Amino acid sequence: MAGADGVVPHVLGDGAGGALDGLAATGPTPAAEGREAILATAAGLVRSLLRDDVAAVGVGSAGVIDPVRGMVVSATSALAGWAGTDLRGELSRRLGLPVAVDNDVHAHALGEQWRGAAAGHADVLLVAVGTGVGASLVLGGRVRHGAHAVAGHAGHVPVAAAAGLPCPCGGHGHVEAVASGPALLREYHRRAGTATTGGLAEVARLAAAGEPVAAEVLAAGASALGQAIGGLMNVLDPEIVIVGGGVAGCGEPWWGPLRAAVAAETLPALRDVPVRAAALSSTAALLGAARLALTPDDDERPLRKDP
Repeated sequence: MAGADGVVPHVLGDGAGGALDGLAATGPTPAAEGREAILATAAGLVRSLLRDDVAAVGVGSAGVIDPVRGMVVSATSALAGWAGTDLRGELSRRLGLPVAVDNDVHAHALGEQWRGAAAGHADVLLVAVGTGVGASLVLGGRVRHGAHAVAGHAGHVPVAAAAGLPCPCGGHGHVEAVASGPALLREYHRRAGTATTGGLAEVARLAAAGEPVAAEVLAAGASALGQAIGGLMNVLDPEIVIVGGGVAGCGEPWWGPLRAAVAAETLPALRDVPVRAAALSSTAALLGAARLALTPDDDERPLRKDP
């Protein structure tokens, strides 16, 4: 299951997580209609795919998710009334199956660590750059959520390039304000004094063709993100870093400055840590959700509650 852009149930084949067997159903998320409509849509699509050998359901959802209780702790207004949803309980009741739940970026990281660009690595930092900037840390093959399930909010790391700029979280100076897709597009429009019809893909095409403003904008955003990633690497010490999301498709005018900034920021012992592009696209979150269902993370504690 995805966020505001769409609900995407899929059946994982062969019972061992080996391949997607082609059974899929998709539908637009009724984001403005509230939790009941979203849950009903997701459950209906899953029912259309159920077979006798389906043993459990894995969910990757937008929002801050408590994976132990299966609850949506908080969510943006993009999904009306989503905060506070008992996602595990509601879907399990509707489907009559066990349900495992986590945030969609964490599911993406599990998919890449299991079958994608990070396969064979136990300690992985994944950074997803699209409409926002998110991340997930997998240690020993398990996602680490933190005490309040907000681990991975890499978009809210402060960087000098974003000083004074408002961030969608309500703060200022965070890397998301300069490195996300919308931020890059806004900056290009500001510098070029024009609007592109092809969005960020057009900016990337112009940069690849040598148009200086487009190249400068992509380089500035990528450098800021690389600085943030390098800082995170110094703290977390991953075996490998995976970068995905729509912005990662901007090509070498973006990747070159990103890798250079990471190298400039990291400690000497981390200079050889590979920084690779995600390999599975949207399939990664599907595989990660299936991984949750196959191997639930039973050893994590429920979130702390304020007294």
